[in-house]
Amino acid sequence: MKIHIKNGRLIDPKTGTDATRDVFVADDKILTVGQAPAAFEPDHIIDASNLIVCPGLVDTSVRLREPGLEYKATLESEMNAAVAGGVTSFACPPDTDPPLDEPGLVEMLKHRARSLNQAHVYPVGALTLGLRGERLTEMAELHDAGCIVFGQPDGMMTNLRVLMQAMQYASTFGFSVWLNPQEKNLAYDGVAHDGEVATRLGLPAIPVCAETVAISNIILLAKVVDVHIHLCRISSAEGLAMVRTAKQQGVSITCDVSANHLHLSDMDIDYFDANCHVIPPLRSISDRDALRLGLQDGTIDAICSDHAPVDEDAKMLPFGQAEIGATGVELLLSLTLKYGLERKRPLIEVLAAITTKPATVLGINAGHLSPGAAADLCIFDPESYWKVTVSALRSQGKNTPFLGMEVPGKVRYTLVNGNIVYQSQP
Repeated sequence: MKIHIKNGRLIDPKTGTDATRDVFVADDKILTVGQAPAAFEPDHIIDASNLIVCPGLVDTSVRLREPGLEYKATLESEMNAAVAGGVTSFACPPDTDPPLDEPGLVEMLKHRARSLNQAHVYPVGALTLGLRGERLTEMAELHDAGCIVFGQPDGMMTNLRVLMQAMQYASTFGFSVWLNPQEKNLAYDGVAHDGEVATRLGLPAIPVCAETVAISNIILLAKVVDVHIHLCRISSAEGLAMVRTAKQQGVSITCDVSANHLHLSDMDIDYFDANCHVIPPLRSISDRDALRLGLQDGTIDAICSDHAPVDEDAKMLPFGQAEIGATGVELLLSLTLKYGLERKRPLIEVLAAITTKPATVLGINAGHLSPGAAADLCIFDPESYWKVTVSALRSQGKNTPFLGMEVPGKVRYTLVNGNIVYQSQP
């Protein structure tokens, strides 16, 4: 299909473009930006007047719950949610049931995702068999099946020798290692940030040192092994400072932050809201403010949704017993725009954190609107606010701490490979 997107304010962080430009799409690709190609006759015209045209969003953490956890969400429901939020490419963590630790599972997931013809799915391969932290997976075979990075999402491996071996294996093939920096023995059975709120509510706590000890071990090993490390969901000021220092020392390391942690703190769990039960825990207000500064100065490379749909029954339990996670892929754009408005940051800088920069972290050719690139676009109204309600969310999981809040930025169109996969009413 040939599409002419006209009169939109085009923002492309990769090229630094922020101006009114038309976009011309054909054969799944972006043909030109600005002037129409010779003899171009569109099959469809999108009038983007008063709208922002930007690259499709790239999310570094979207749990699809398939295979094995379909009672929480299905591949179809979560991919519909992704495109409704303007997300056209995302990484899927390996903590499915069974985990993504063997090629057949990865190939099945990729095939199912392609058949739905929605967003691009990039599975994160498991570092260890069953994610048990004991034996390494065959990363090369998983890579051939479709995994482009490898991770251990359930906190830090307790056996650091196995972690070092995993880094060495990954380094041999040039794979990135994605780690959630939380030392299991220090986190233990904690459910909330170690502060006044947890003490007052009688909730078992997770100290900041659970994160900093893990980061310290990761950085020390990364200095020995020449491997790129990505830290998933940084949450504390101290941890952020360690990453900043490591970058200054030349360590090949990146990190992301969840949109939840940019806006919320442990104060938000004051009424035992189980939707705020996430890992890493929501930390102090000073930690939240430090994360915002870290995003602004470039220490944090990307914002992710950390999308984790959970069935309603699992969130109706007392806070400490409720299942971990919050749905968020449909909120990524709006919460990022909200951060930008509150911090008075340029829109091009804000959008870079959910387009160009996460694409670089993932190592994929996405998040930009260069001629010849895949026609993955998000067209949204920055002035339109919408209310986060159960009925407004397409995800099967409705578990978000932002229920009832009005947020900026309504997606009007999402294009994937030049096809309109989502369109909303004005």
